[in-house]
Amino acid sequence: MLYYSRGHQDDNLTADDLKSGLNEALNILGKRQKVLAIPPDITRYYSRAGELTRYAWQYYGDKLTDILPALGTHYSMTEKEMERMFGDVPQTLFQKHDWRKDLVTLGRVPADFLRQISEGKLDYDWPAQVNKLLVEGGFDLILSIGQVVPHEVIGMANYNKNIFVGTGGAEGINKSHFLGAVYGMERIMGRADTPVRKVLNYASDHFAKNLPIVYVLTVIAATDKGQVTRGLFIGDDNECFAKAAELSLKVNFKMLDNPLKKVVVYLDPHEFKSTWLGNKSIYRTRMAMADDGELIVLAPGLKEFGEDTEIDRLIRKYGYVGTPKVLQLVKDNEDLQNNLSAAAHLIHGSSEGRFGITYCPGHISKKEIESVNFKYADLASMMKKYNPEKLTEGFNNIDGEEIYYISNPGMGLWSWRQRFNS
Repeated sequence: MLYYSRGHQDDNLTADDLKSGLNEALNILGKRQKVLAIPPDITRYYSRAGELTRYAWQYYGDKLTDILPALGTHYSMTEKEMERMFGDVPQTLFQKHDWRKDLVTLGRVPADFLRQISEGKLDYDWPAQVNKLLVEGGFDLILSIGQVVPHEVIGMANYNKNIFVGTGGAEGINKSHFLGAVYGMERIMGRADTPVRKVLNYASDHFAKNLPIVYVLTVIAATDKGQVTRGLFIGDDNECFAKAAELSLKVNFKMLDNPLKKVVVYLDPHEFKSTWLGNKSIYRTRMAMADDGELIVLAPGLKEFGEDTEIDRLIRKYGYVGTPKVLQLVKDNEDLQNNLSAAAHLIHGSSEGRFGITYCPGHISKKEIESVNFKYADLASMMKKYNPEKLTEGFNNIDGEEIYYISNPGMGLWSWRQRFNS
């Protein structure tokens, strides 16, 4: 059922609009005795999920007993990050998700189904895992809050991904990421109906019907004047996601008439501290990049490769070496077999030799960057040449050279029209 729907590519929802829209939906739902909120973490700060979580807390008061950030494999939020994102919401409400331990398996999507949707590339089943709090907490409402935006693993982020990946476990995250990688990132990004989404929908339909989940989904556009909220959709089934995904394609997908020869991407140091996240600069631009083009990543906050210790080790060990090599490494190495999300990430982070990738990191050495098969450039000199404070979104002319600038790769998807249509 759809409880609230507002969105248009030219709309601009204010804080008051978000609060009144959420309250309208919650009024329809009626009184609840025990509520769990599942927002994203600080890496999705611009989703406005922090504000919406705060409004839900204001609405329910002490009936909202727990907040479980959908960390997936990310680090837990610091007190400072929680305050920045959620304001005066009591930090005692926040619970930590451990993707390796705090799990309940609701059921398993059969291998035959995965074999079919992967076009015969994979032959394993998939566990529908969630944090045990969702099952054992006694909630009569679970609010899953987040942003729908093009995504490299599932096509369009959020909806039941927030549940089965955001509060999921190692096996489920590993297998879903690997499914998306072997099927092909460029066949997935910007599409709402993908193999990974089919797996999660199967899990929702077969194993999670008894969980009282309501989805609160935003659509956000990046503009020269900052982030603008274009839509808010609230419901308990696929309809609200379908509406949000349709709008997101209109506001988050930049279709270009020609491939780009040089792209400069800036990574906000508050949001992007690892290549695990920072490689969105690669994922979201790869379909726009010209053959032999150059992607320059300005990454002042970059201090590591993986946000999980083991994944960081695997990235350092194997590097971003392209699909054929990674698939062979998976066959030959047990540590990658046990961490398929890391293997998928290594595939996603390679240009397959088609274009160059130059990282300009704030806290990682030249030797480390080059050891994982990226090129290196000095951050200070590149920030001087390509000053984010002076660049505008899209095309810029720098000393006679045309570049394309992106201030936040997590807010969109860019593609050359011919490559996407093919």
